[in-house]
Amino acid sequence: MRDGLVLSLVATLAAVVAASDYNYSHVLELSLLFYEAQRSGKLPIDNRIPWRGDSALGDRGQNGEDLTGGYYDAGDFVKFGFTMASTTTLLSWGYLAYRDAYEAAGQAKYALSAIKWAGDYFIKCHVSPNELYGQVGDFNLDHTFWGRPEDLNMSRPAYKIDTQHPGSDLAGETAAALAAVSLVFRDVNPGYSSKCLEHAKQLYRFASQYRGLYHEAIKGAAQYYDSPPPLSFNAGIFITKVCEEISRSVQRTALHRYNFACSNRSATDDPQFLDEAEHHYMKFRLKERPNEFFYNKKVAGVQILLAQLTRQPDYMEAAQAFCDFTVDYQKKTPKGLVYIDKFGTLCHAANVAFVCLQAADAGISPTKYREFARQQIDYMLGDSGRSYVVGFGHNYPKQPHHAASSCPMRPAPCGWDAFNWPRENPQLLKGALVSGPDENDHYMDKREEYVYNEVTLDYNAGFQSAVAGLRHLQLEAFENNRT
Repeated sequence: MRDGLVLSLVATLAAVVAASDYNYSHVLELSLLFYEAQRSGKLPIDNRIPWRGDSALGDRGQNGEDLTGGYYDAGDFVKFGFTMASTTTLLSWGYLAYRDAYEAAGQAKYALSAIKWAGDYFIKCHVSPNELYGQVGDFNLDHTFWGRPEDLNMSRPAYKIDTQHPGSDLAGETAAALAAVSLVFRDVNPGYSSKCLEHAKQLYRFASQYRGLYHEAIKGAAQYYDSPPPLSFNAGIFITKVCEEISRSVQRTALHRYNFACSNRSATDDPQFLDEAEHHYMKFRLKERPNEFFYNKKVAGVQILLAQLTRQPDYMEAAQAFCDFTVDYQKKTPKGLVYIDKFGTLCHAANVAFVCLQAADAGISPTKYREFARQQIDYMLGDSGRSYVVGFGHNYPKQPHHAASSCPMRPAPCGWDAFNWPRENPQLLKGALVSGPDENDHYMDKREEYVYNEVTLDYNAGFQSAVAGLRHLQLEAFENNRT
């Protein structure tokens, strides 16, 4: 009887993952190429993007600190530490959970390189224990320029948080990212892993001891990437404190998760992180069901991370409530895409697909959530009638809102004429996931229509990790069928 049940489950799993006709390994390869196209600074000798070169080599802090490197946030050339850190955390989480998928795709070394590129930059930005640069470049200045990052000739001011201008959310997010990077490199490069972990611990203490919101310290960020609380409170007098505490609880959970889980060996033996995460979970009622999982709204991730860590019923039930709502009741387009927001439509769907894959891995409704994740990702790859990943599949986007890829090859000049050019981008921005369609599955492949065609670091992060999860399931099904 038990053997029959096991065989039935294996067959069901195989049917779920084999239903796709898409080459997930190739999608992983392309997504990693997108991250290479977003690199800032001195490019490595093995650079695979022929239309990119060294750029922003003069990026410096207020006291001359070297802030070169990292990633450009989107189709422009500002480096936002908050979304870069969130991206790095998600990429690392996906790699730690589904490393076999990257290895099978022949992409493990490129994934490690993509993660380390961000880790190296965060270490540069963390110039002292209580001092972290969170942005390089001014958005208003940057948006007067359309061209290549190699041709930038404008001022690129750097903005930081410190004890006088704290940003608990930015410091905490960067701590989580570096802790994740530390675990990724645990066996690959132990010295680098230790260095990342030490910076993560310092940033964690900084976030804990000096409370504030980073968009209040770095004023320009509020217009584009603020960090609102993941829950709403009516009492305005408590807004700031609640924002800080929830941001800290979210990041502490992530920091603890990446130090303790995905491995039988912990990066630190200090139980403080889990204890405090659980304390804040109760204090701020984080068991209430959220509607999304996004760079600035992490409650769903907290619930699932705690469910995986502790297996306690409260956390398992909260994770299931979120995924059940997402699968069964969240608004969907006529063709079945989860529709959460008009900005980053596909990113939102990919993020919840990844989170629910993680819930499935914890043993919560695995068949249901895995099928949901496959449906969402395959919608993006072609089930909707077109691909939304540049360079992949049928009728993929030809005019992503991305300055560098809209330019002809150097040394030809590039400017606003390239923005207004009504044809496809001369350079193929391989692997970029565009923002996506509206609530009626309508999409416009026009460069100026950024609501549809924006590309960003965080748009690809949950997507890439979900694709890795689906490739992992294919490998698992294949092995199960063999045995």
